[in-house]
Amino acid sequence: MSAYEKAVEPGRIDGQQLSIRLGQGAQTFDAVQNLDFSVEPGEFVCILGPSGCGKSTLLGALAGHLQISAGALRVDGQAVDGPSPERGMVFQHHTLLPWRSVLDNVAFGLKMQGLGKAERRYQAGEFLRLVGLQEFALRWPNQLSGGMQQRAEIARVLINRPRLLLMDEPFGALDAQTRARMQELLLDIWTRIRTTVVFVTHDIDEALFLADRVLVMSPRPGRFIEDLRLDFPRPRHASLLTSPEFVRLKRHCLELLRHEEGRELPRLTPLGLPSADFPPLRIAL
Repeated sequence: MSAYEKAVEPGRIDGQQLSIRLGQGAQTFDAVQNLDFSVEPGEFVCILGPSGCGKSTLLGALAGHLQISAGALRVDGQAVDGPSPERGMVFQHHTLLPWRSVLDNVAFGLKMQGLGKAERRYQAGEFLRLVGLQEFALRWPNQLSGGMQQRAEIARVLINRPRLLLMDEPFGALDAQTRARMQELLLDIWTRIRTTVVFVTHDIDEALFLADRVLVMSPRPGRFIEDLRLDFPRPRHASLLTSPEFVRLKRHCLELLRHEEGRELPRLTPLGLPSADFPPLRIAL
């Protein structure tokens, strides 16, 4: 093991000059290009960007499902070269097995690890309790609501105790009220387990409500054009969404997402002052 690998803490991500090309032959295109970023252990980072900018592509590379084309991508100092249970993935639509009970779905990862039936079911029960589904352990997935299915999906991933939790718009298919409850539940779970979370979304409110940092991506080929560090106190509640600082940051993110190629990027200005009072910020891309 190198000195670099010994120095990092569990759950750290490093990307240097990372590029990913997709397609074949004449259909090949750059999905993301020259990304330089790092995520500290235990951070909650949201990747925000327009549709098609490469957010999910980057998440797929972190999960080990996609190969990078150039640069380097490391988790805990080691190059990502394939899937691992230490990098758990939650998709927009659940991947629960319809022929297994909710309990056995959550326990399935432990079964693959060779754990005995009694122990894996006990642990699965504990994780269902964590997501508030202990009363539905013996139900089938199709007997649950959409929000419950996603809670079971989160428990299924977390039971492997991943160092990195990757979430690809996991609440995008839910109604507004259920989505808000799931966001608060996720923050409660994250506060307890403190794993590193990388959460992809195109919803500005969701990103600002959940994250320690928001990485904003440009249209394809995706590049990071802003790294917003948020200092809203935790625990967070729905009242945050109407606070002046939240509204200011939301307005700035809207300007970034509407930014056109070749123009100067919008500058984040102090609270209460219009952006016209400040010269534009130039960022080399």
